[in-house]
Amino acid sequence: MRKYPSGHQARAELEIDDNFRIGSINDRLFGSFVEHLGRCVYTGIYEPGHPTADQDGFRQDVINLVKELGVTTIRYPGGNFVSGYRWEDGIGPLEKRPKRLDLAWHSIETNQFGLHEMAKWMEKAGSHEFMEAVNLGTRGLQEALDLLEYVNIPAGTKLSDMRRTNGREKPFNIKFWCLGNEMDGPWQIGHKNAEDYGTLAAETAASMRMIDPDLELAVCGSSSHNMESFGSWEEAVLQKTYDLVDYVSCHAYYSPSDGDMASFMASGVDMNAFIKDVVAVIDATKARLKSKHEVNISFDEWNVWYQEAEPSKLPEGIGNWPLAPRLLEDSYSLADAVVFGDLLITLLQNTDRVKAASLAQLVNVIAPIMTEPGGPAWRQTTFYPFSQVAKLARGGSVLKPKLAGSTYWTAKYGNVPEVNAVAVRGIEGSITVFAVNRSLQHPVRFEIVLPEQEQVSSAQAWALHDDDINARNTLEDTEHVIPRANTSLIRNGRKYNLMLPSVSWNVIRLI
Repeated sequence: MRKYPSGHQARAELEIDDNFRIGSINDRLFGSFVEHLGRCVYTGIYEPGHPTADQDGFRQDVINLVKELGVTTIRYPGGNFVSGYRWEDGIGPLEKRPKRLDLAWHSIETNQFGLHEMAKWMEKAGSHEFMEAVNLGTRGLQEALDLLEYVNIPAGTKLSDMRRTNGREKPFNIKFWCLGNEMDGPWQIGHKNAEDYGTLAAETAASMRMIDPDLELAVCGSSSHNMESFGSWEEAVLQKTYDLVDYVSCHAYYSPSDGDMASFMASGVDMNAFIKDVVAVIDATKARLKSKHEVNISFDEWNVWYQEAEPSKLPEGIGNWPLAPRLLEDSYSLADAVVFGDLLITLLQNTDRVKAASLAQLVNVIAPIMTEPGGPAWRQTTFYPFSQVAKLARGGSVLKPKLAGSTYWTAKYGNVPEVNAVAVRGIEGSITVFAVNRSLQHPVRFEIVLPEQEQVSSAQAWALHDDDINARNTLEDTEHVIPRANTSLIRNGRKYNLMLPSVSWNVIRLI
């Protein structure tokens, strides 16, 4: 990345070359996450009595927005919640399901929504794929095997016949599984060291494959790039599990630190380094074990999250266990959406090793979709980058970025590119470029150089931008920040030029 001389107009150039491809985009890259946390489930996707609720209590207005968002997989039921969850509580007649304490989020869980409801909701929302998580915190191997028998064995055993009695004749046929959640974190119920978790995960994986050898399993990696045990955790866990699993999980959340917006805008730099570091450990383990097995990354929690802000403070007190409290309900600004888009671009740029990802979360809880109990549902600013990428990049191939341009200085990462961008070649031959201008100060002139002999009959550009970087969509003004046409796009031979506004998410579609 070259730095232009002082006083030179800020600009960047992306050269597109079909001869250099990173890889095909896996549909699982557009996953999301439904956890029993706050109002994600209750008054989020499930609200009997809501004006749009169907006979199952599912909000149709939310289902419509989920379809528009373009989600492919759903990670369920957690998250921290899963480490204290008894899956049996969420099956059978609603009136017989017990209320439990949820220690992870200091709330009451009614279990009125469980495995069967989640599967039925997913079918109505577009036949998404389950990414089921098993409890390796308070429970372990036997419970994981029981759950797998319940969901995947056709009939003829106690648990498979119980599923049929509970209204599901055919198996759920869940193939994608998480072996616990964030087991490296001391906040996690049943937190373990790497040696103990690796042993349990290996035992669980091997035993689950005795029931269904075609499962795809994700082992817990580090809960963030900044964990003190990062690297050594992955090394120890993979040493025990490498040939038994298919993915290592990564989790990352970003927010401004001490008001440092310049570094915040470049959060993708950290995510990219995180991915490269985990890949290095995976490949070193493969070489050390002389294995022919391939392990990739499931980035199954990622987002902007203001963890120290008021909405993320948990209820307190032995007598205070609220039902579906408003927790982690961050209201996202234009700046947050641009950082979010930068993270999406980074995931695309690493599609050769990141084969699955889950935006955390889907509704109300640090989410692109918000609801009001008894009221409307609306799109947060972060909704738009996700929906545009899911619609325009799905099924395509990511081309290796040949990007040059001006840089700016950050306290965390040093000099970083003002523009981050990626090009996707669609299966129908289109080219879509996703780009963010991270600069807080000025627009950047962006030039796209097409391959020789590229034929383009239609060119469009959109920008998500507002003069106020703190602008956001609210219950009172649900469409304040939306993508709008960028009319600065012009063609000059095999080059397209346009201005990327400061702090903006941009999509350029060439067909």
